[in-house]
Amino acid sequence: MLVRDQYDDGGISGGTLERPGLKRLLADIEDGLVDVVVVYKIDRLSRSLMDFSKLVEVFDRNGVTFVSVTQSFKTTTSMGRLTLNILLSFAQFEREVTAERIRDKVRASRMKGMWMGGCPPLGYEVKDRKLVENPADAAHVRWVFARFIEIGSGTLLARELAERGVTTSRGHRIDKKFIYRMLNNRVYIGEAVHKGTSYPGEHAAIIARELWDAAHAILTESPRKRAARTRADTPALLKGLLYGPDGAAFSLTHTRKGGRL
Repeated sequence: MLVRDQYDDGGISGGTLERPGLKRLLADIEDGLVDVVVVYKIDRLSRSLMDFSKLVEVFDRNGVTFVSVTQSFKTTTSMGRLTLNILLSFAQFEREVTAERIRDKVRASRMKGMWMGGCPPLGYEVKDRKLVENPADAAHVRWVFARFIEIGSGTLLARELAERGVTTSRGHRIDKKFIYRMLNNRVYIGEAVHKGTSYPGEHAAIIARELWDAAHAILTESPRKRAARTRADTPALLKGLLYGPDGAAFSLTHTRKGGRL
């Protein structure tokens, strides 16, 4: 007899056991509600040999047999178990080869300088799967670099950007962390980065190399020294004095109530 529920995990990789339908199935097996598990193909249940051995242990412990509709065997016989292990080994091999192929393709594309998707940096937009300059946002990016060279402070720069009403492409406020991420993003000098290695990109640079080098000459200076220069202008007295175990400075946050800070 069919149970009332179907254990469907459409769209979720068979390489993991963290699937809601599979978890419900295992819970029902442990409760004694299932005698036979029927699947279309073996790799629909799991594509990992190690994971499947765990599932077979659960099946055996609860007296559950396993049947594949399109592959004629059962796990109750020794021959069926051997066939199962062979098929699962090939399923896992196919999955790993596919993952390697995708990683190699991404790496080769990045080496050619191609844009491989994701959220484009401020100053760019995606057209025909390529990064192209957004003139309005690009002007903000150039101003950020030029202004940082003048004042050397991400804290003051974030405050000035808020006063000018400049936001991210999604309309969020630009904070100090976002600014330092911008200042270190090599996309702005026309490069594509993959796993820490830079390659010439297909897109045009927004920032001139001289501007980039001048900004990074300031960034090489100790953040504690730069924080000390801006502490006097900041209402937080401990600004630039408190650091975490990784050497990163604590960030300032505040609330306002009835006009009080």
